[in-house]
Parts: sequence; structure tokens; C-alpha cells
Amino acid sequence: MIKTMDAQHASTARAAAHKRLKVLLLAAVERRGLAAHVERLMLLVSEQADVVVKDLDLADDLSVVDFDLAIVLGGDGSMLRAAHQMGRRQRPIVGVNLGKLGFLADLSPDQFIAELPAICSGTLPVIEHLMYESCVVRDGQVMFPQLGLNEIAVLAGPPFAILDLNLYVDSELVTTYSCDGLIISTPIGSTAHSLSAGGPILRQDLQAFVICPISPHALTNRPVVDSADRVYEVVASHPHVGTSLVADGRMVCQIEAGDRVRIERSEARFQLVALPGRSYYHTLRAKLGWGGRLNLKT
Repeated sequence: MIKTMDAQHASTARAAAHKRLKVLLLAAVERRGLAAHVERLMLLVSEQADVVVKDLDLADDLSVVDFDLAIVLGGDGSMLRAAHQMGRRQRPIVGVNLGKLGFLADLSPDQFIAELPAICSGTLPVIEHLMYESCVVRDGQVMFPQLGLNEIAVLAGPPFAILDLNLYVDSELVTTYSCDGLIISTPIGSTAHSLSAGGPILRQDLQAFVICPISPHALTNRPVVDSADRVYEVVASHPHVGTSLVADGRMVCQIEAGDRVRIERSEARFQLVALPGRSYYHTLRAKLGWGGRLNLKT
């Protein structure tokens, strides 16, 4: 009897191990040249998983779609859009880079095909990454709630003069920046707008935010890294006509005098499938040209 039970358990385990994943294949299929990639990869994936295809540009609510894994064809912008569409019901995601740089979508189509059996096995580890929640508190009312992955930015805008921004951390005034704007970034976003503005690179699995002023009018103003467990607020006492709040590259609203832009850790976590042999530093070397040596050839 015991042997029979053991055999049943082993059979159940083998069946679970061979269960086909329900895979969501996401792509902006109207982009030139992308439809052929989608068709080719869909056929390959469908041999090892049950596939549903969605067009990213339809802006579907993916939080109500039943699937185990999302495979995104495109670039980092497509990965961001997929994360937004999943909302607070994030699922594991793999990116196939059909764009340019590709930090999140870092697999080429050939590399993806080589890794496909491991990806569809459902046995690869999934690394959870920090996401943020933001809102605008205006006249005591909470407005414009956002869930994001990269960064929140308050941008000076027209008439393009220096803007004074007060930064509060856990309700304590930290400093006043005279600048062209202020970026508060997650580790995932530290290689995006924040990096271009002179911010540091953070490991993607850190639980921290980067506060990075844009063109500050003081030599002592430098980017700061602080814990993701704190609540950050940005206030523009005298915003310009065009002063705006931008979340992950998308315009949210224009900032009015007295608005408090609040940013904090989200309970949602961006879930990225970890592929063997592809570390964060490997990606930095490959994508940012961290060769480690100066090219002295003329």
C-alpha cells in the first residue's frame, strides 16, 4: 500500500513537472517587421506551451487575463507597458529584444529560442523588483494615482526657468532644489532617465529609491539613494505654467501651487524571469559598453 501511494505521488509530481504553461505572447504587431517575428516565435512557443497572443497597443487590462508567463516581443518600452497593463496582478515576464538597447528585454530572438525549453519548463527562478505608487495630494484630495516601474519626474516645463522644488522624506523637509526638475527612480529605472541626468546605477534587486535633480543650480546638490521604506513628497511652491508630473515617460498632469507629489513603495512587484548565465553586471557590460579598458587606438 505504501509503495502504491509513493508511486501515485511520483506520478502526480511528473504530471505537474510536465504541465504546459499558459503563455501570453505580447507584441505591438502593427510595428513594421514585427508581425513576422511574432508568427515565427508563436509557432515555436506553441510547441512547448499553450499560447495566447495579445496586441500591446490595445491597452488590454492584463490583470484579468489567465496566464502563467508573459513573453514580450519588442524593447524596454514594451516591457514597461506590459507591467502597467498587468497592474497589481503582476506575473513572471521574459523580454525578447526587437528594439535598440534592451535592459529588461535583453534576449535576442536567437538567444530566446535557445533558452525556450528552460523558459517553458516553469522551473527558472523569478526575481521580484521594486515598483512604486504615486499620487498628487491637492487641497486634501488624493488625485492621479499611478503604479509604475521606472521613475516619477517633476519637470519644470515652460517658460523653462529654474524651478524650486522642496523634497520631504517621511514628512521632514530635506532640501530645496533649484533645478530643471527632479527624478525619483527605482533600481530598474536607475539606468533610464535618472542615469542620463547623472544618477547612479543601482542593482535591480535593491530596495531603494534614487533622488536625482536635473541640472541643479548648486554644486553641492548630488543624487541621493535612500530606503524604499520611506515616503517621499515633492512640492513646487511656485510652479511654472508648464510644470508637469511624468510617470514612466507618460504625462500624468500639470502641477499646481501647493500640490504634493507623493511616492512610496508598492505592494506589487515586477517579476522578471532569471535566465542562467545572465547576471546584472553582464547586462551592464553588454549594454553600456563597460569594457573595463580604454580604447587608445587612433
